[in-house]
Amino acid sequence: METSERIFKLEAEIATLPQGSINIKKINGKEQPYLQWTENGKSKSKYIKKDEREQIFEGVKRRKQLQEELRELKKMEMINKPKSTGFETSVITGERLLAMAKGVQNWQERDCFSQLQKYLKSEMSDRVCLIFGLRRTGKTTMLRQAVLKMTPSQAVKTAYIKANGTDSMAAINRDLEKLQQQSFETVFIDEVTLMPDFIDSAALFSDIYAVQGMKIVLSGTDSLGFWFALHQELYDRAITIHTTFIPFREHSRLLGINSIDEYIRYGGTLRAGEIDFEDDDVNEEDASFRDDESTRRYIDTAICKNIQHSLSCCRDGGYFRHLQGLYEADELTGAINRIIEDMNHRFLIRILISKFKSHDLGSAAEVLRKDRNPEKRSDILDRIDTETVTKRLVDMLEIRNKEEQSIGIMNVHVEEIKEYLKALDLIVDVPRETIIPSAAPLENILFTQPGMRYCQAQALVHCLTKDELFAALSEQEKIMVAERISEEVRGRMMEDIVLLETAKSAKKNKRVFKLQFAVGEYDMVIYDSRLNSCECYEVKHSDQIVSAQTRYLTDEERLNQTSRRFGKISKRCVLYRGKDVMLENGIEYRNVEEYLRSL
Repeated sequence: METSERIFKLEAEIATLPQGSINIKKINGKEQPYLQWTENGKSKSKYIKKDEREQIFEGVKRRKQLQEELRELKKMEMINKPKSTGFETSVITGERLLAMAKGVQNWQERDCFSQLQKYLKSEMSDRVCLIFGLRRTGKTTMLRQAVLKMTPSQAVKTAYIKANGTDSMAAINRDLEKLQQQSFETVFIDEVTLMPDFIDSAALFSDIYAVQGMKIVLSGTDSLGFWFALHQELYDRAITIHTTFIPFREHSRLLGINSIDEYIRYGGTLRAGEIDFEDDDVNEEDASFRDDESTRRYIDTAICKNIQHSLSCCRDGGYFRHLQGLYEADELTGAINRIIEDMNHRFLIRILISKFKSHDLGSAAEVLRKDRNPEKRSDILDRIDTETVTKRLVDMLEIRNKEEQSIGIMNVHVEEIKEYLKALDLIVDVPRETIIPSAAPLENILFTQPGMRYCQAQALVHCLTKDELFAALSEQEKIMVAERISEEVRGRMMEDIVLLETAKSAKKNKRVFKLQFAVGEYDMVIYDSRLNSCECYEVKHSDQIVSAQTRYLTDEERLNQTSRRFGKISKRCVLYRGKDVMLENGIEYRNVEEYLRSL
């Protein structure tokens, strides 16, 4: 492996590990471990909980090992490169740039890569290109792939700058001046949001260099920093490429994972594919959302730090608004985590209330009684007091949620944090319509990273089955109920994935939403305003055709209510995990994976 390539990989891994060092403090006569680090020039520390110690201790140890290796590699790089580059920041050009790019030559391209190519080939001036999204969504890979697509004459006039927290816009400016004098035409600046003064000085790139014909591509993980810059310094002077949202069709193409359940489990990042496209075991072990701990670590590093860094760097912290108190008390990370967890608690409670009820559980009981496999055949769900179990589960979640809301979070905090989560493309609001014309659409927040939601929901289910209130059930019953809830979670998430991806891919004349009746709903309606017609869908996490699945699609009253408001019903369809089938009554069954890949 080339030195530049190894340096790049080390820096990427170091960014995921705990910062700082372990400091032992004596509290009330007992030695307690604290994680101590420096942030924006201030020394900070955090008590390390017992259940976090092993992971944090190992992370700090690993970070020190990697940092030592990185120092040695950079020494070697300094020895092997020309003695004086004349640059103040980490500028890579020529053979070193090509060597860095070669590491991704066999990797497939993101769908949005064509937008980058279009910008690089265009003749537009005074515009910069911003590539932003959460970690592990392919931003830096796109820069390297762009270098590989260049002709030799273009590549020799291209520079890559890896920014860091000690760089300044003044130093970048001086280096860009040197590159311009040397006739460089394209400059990629990666992790540009790490520079504390980027947001307030971002217009430098468009107003000075892009306007003179230089192609400037800025990339970074602090998506919120770009969002602020777009609303201030770069307003109307940048084209944007968002990488956070990775739809099923793209996830499937890039990683070769064709199962909707695998997408529910891991969807959201490309980390698995960055290791080895062929090795399933490696993919699983290195996935961001393989367990609750890896999910929390990702939320901390990719989301919470993202928000806090951008807020602290923008206009001297002027955008903290009501979050300033939480930040100064070192509680903002916890607050963001709690709000994400709270949304997932609410998600699970809605499933328990609306899904884990008599009809659905009764259907499951019937299936279990008649299962062809004798080992799976059981009447266990007939013997469970479903109403009592459901109430216990909901009560436990409500109690757990209140206990975890130890930070003084008010509604104003929730709304501001949700605003920033939307700016990060982590959550999207696809409203729920009601059949009553005068009723306002209801909020319906969907997560763009399904693996994050599923893993946290699974962790909650695990906690519930361990709760003492749940102890009245036998071990077999606990397992059966947990599996049933997990199945319902996957079903609800599949509904959300279909709704989100259809809405994002819909043309301007089409509107996508859930349609709520007085009782029941259509999981998805696609309304075509140009034709004044609609398509009605049910989404079922099943590979079997069951008559109950179409009961709303064949109900004359609901069909008439829908057509009166949204025009002629041109399609009635069930999306499920089985094969495509057209029923005699005109209802279409379509494979959900094929449907998502066709969008």
